Amino acid sequence: MTRPLRRLPAGLLAVALLSAAPPPVAAFDTVAPFGAGRVEAAIGAHRLDVFTYRPADCARPSALLVFHGTGRTAEAYRDRARDAARGLCMSVYSPLFDRERFPNAAYHRGGLVGPDGPRDVGAWTIGAVDDLVAWVREREGAATPVYLFGHSAGAQFLSRYAAYGRPEGVARIVLANPATHVMPSADWPVPYGFGGAPDEALDGTLEHYLAAPVTIYLGQEDTGAQNLTRNRWADAQGATRLERGRTVFRAGREAAAERGLPFGWRLVEAPGIGHSSRDMLAAAELTEALGLAVGAPAD
Repeated sequence: MTRPLRRLPAGLLAVALLSAAPPPVAAFDTVAPFGAGRVEAAIGAHRLDVFTYRPADCARPSALLVFHGTGRTAEAYRDRARDAARGLCMSVYSPLFDRERFPNAAYHRGGLVGPDGPRDVGAWTIGAVDDLVAWVREREGAATPVYLFGHSAGAQFLSRYAAYGRPEGVARIVLANPATHVMPSADWPVPYGFGGAPDEALDGTLEHYLAAPVTIYLGQEDTGAQNLTRNRWADAQGATRLERGRTVFRAGREAAAERGLPFGWRLVEAPGIGHSSRDMLAAAELTEALGLAVGAPAD
């Protein structure tokens, strides 16, 4: 029997409900002092549309970077994060990775592989995450805590960033309901593990990955097959997104224990929720996924 959806705690909802309705969306390339907006960010060789939201009555917000799913609906993801942003004192930044410039191989798989196998490090698209974090801090302040939240395809993108990047400057990386993960093993090929990765990318990579502030955030009812990646390596992680998340968490914990390495991951499950970004962002478990005390400010 499916349990009823649990949403943000009463304290957070009270803040959300008492906040004034947001003003109209700001003109392109500007950001309102609070409310919804849209800006253009120069990120590497690209210019990305970034949908923003700044809550009122929040003097020192932290920042929540939200990475959309395969539907490329960055604006909708920004809107779904508003209640959490108001309750947790966070500014939201939701970048659009359009399908034309960032097809599935470049977004879901982080640009790590091409038709001929693993690509050179310079071709990886996960470097955009560091650029986005730096850009957000230019706007919000150098000391601003930055949290990353990816759902579905966006979580797959962040999974590759956590595994192959160097995510040392972010507070938490939340992987919500991804279809595939990076296993902490060279027995699994890139982008599902570390087998075949360029030599210059492997120095200390597993140690960094296991120590990264990763939260595997799963809906306990996310057991459907829609848009579920199916291939040998994906299926070996499990039959559903729920199983796959549990599998990689166990593997990470065991790999860290066997090697005596620090382990920075946590596993958080939201009862009664399926493959829904809206519900995952509204669930009471979001605060735990972000590593925040319930009702406490993000900083």
